Amino acid sequence: MIIGGAGIWLVRQNASEQQTLVADPSPQIFTDSSPKLPGAGDDPGLFGTGGSTPPPSPSLSPSLSPSLSPPPSTASQGATDRQPIPSASAQAGRGDDEKAKSSTAPTAPEKARIESSSPPPGDASQLTIRQAYRIHGRYQKELSAVQGKLDEAAMGKLEAGLAVELTRASFKTARMQGESVASGTWPNPQVWVARHVEGSPDWFVAVSHEQGIARVVDLMTETSAGWRLVASGADTRATPPDFPRIATDAEGYATSLPENATGLVATPRQIAAAHLASLESAKPDPRFEDGPWTSETVRFWQQERAQLEEAGWILSLSYRPEGPVRALRTGDGGALVWYAARSTDSRMAERVGAKVTLKGSAAVRTKKKAFAHSASATYGRMYVTYVPPAGSTEPVRVLGEWSDVLESHGD
Repeated sequence: MIIGGAGIWLVRQNASEQQTLVADPSPQIFTDSSPKLPGAGDDPGLFGTGGSTPPPSPSLSPSLSPSLSPPPSTASQGATDRQPIPSASAQAGRGDDEKAKSSTAPTAPEKARIESSSPPPGDASQLTIRQAYRIHGRYQKELSAVQGKLDEAAMGKLEAGLAVELTRASFKTARMQGESVASGTWPNPQVWVARHVEGSPDWFVAVSHEQGIARVVDLMTETSAGWRLVASGADTRATPPDFPRIATDAEGYATSLPENATGLVATPRQIAAAHLASLESAKPDPRFEDGPWTSETVRFWQQERAQLEEAGWILSLSYRPEGPVRALRTGDGGALVWYAARSTDSRMAERVGAKVTLKGSAAVRTKKKAFAHSASATYGRMYVTYVPPAGSTEPVRVLGEWSDVLESHGD
């Protein structure tokens, strides 16, 4: 007998045989409007993922372009192994410099914005929009080359913090499977540079949207070792909601906000904490709009816990904030907020009987073993979220995620 559910499947061939729970810490939840990865089955229980919270469609690499053809691992690795969906734009970054230049070049309106933007006279400390485009373009091109080699060491020159951990983790999973990761560049990014704040590192945001594929938001910051990508998020829904307009000043620069900024329905730090608390408790927060990284994730964990308890197991969740909270002012007085977490889902057996087998990337890390006593997986997770201005009746909207399994264990 097979009892289907959001994350586990109880298999009992006859009354005397031992039960086996096949646990996917966070499977794909597909909706009618969501694109599917090539080869993905309709039953989310039969399609193991790499371990993101359940988005309605696979989360792509924040910095990858869609590839010309799906890699062999696409259907088996799932949402978070940085595997993109086919698209002709991926010719960029594959050794053809001219195509690479055209795919990462700004559109005509963006060129006009770049030309019209300039730092105040004598302000040599301000990163220009033109410089930010060059930095992001170079990052994408170099990342594509590094991905082809699965070079974990070289990633330290391109990314920092949790971001580099996520990329290295995807490399490790691919290597253990004897497979490669896709490479390329996202086309036609739009860049917003935060106005320089004395004593704080410069940073900027690059947004790319390829219709029917994904909208990707990269955040890069200046470090003591140079420019690094430190945050990102992807939305692969077939029709993602409109992206909020980022406010700019007379010179074309965005305004960064502190994590305790007022004038919003809650401060950026409070919003990040509330979102993570909702996921950890598996209880919806009415301030947040329903969606793949809020209510759908909560329902998934509720179902996962109920089915595990029925089989004699307990589930505990932990979402710990990781790194700074960054924010930019939007045109309506709200804010776009970037934050990250390190989450762990742990399963413990309370009685002898059922075994748990992880799926997706978590299963690769545990060599697809079945566990009788405990099983856990730890993930890095990054979010980009829109926070309305104070007094607004609009909900808080989570606009994208980047996640990947960092480690998994069991006994």
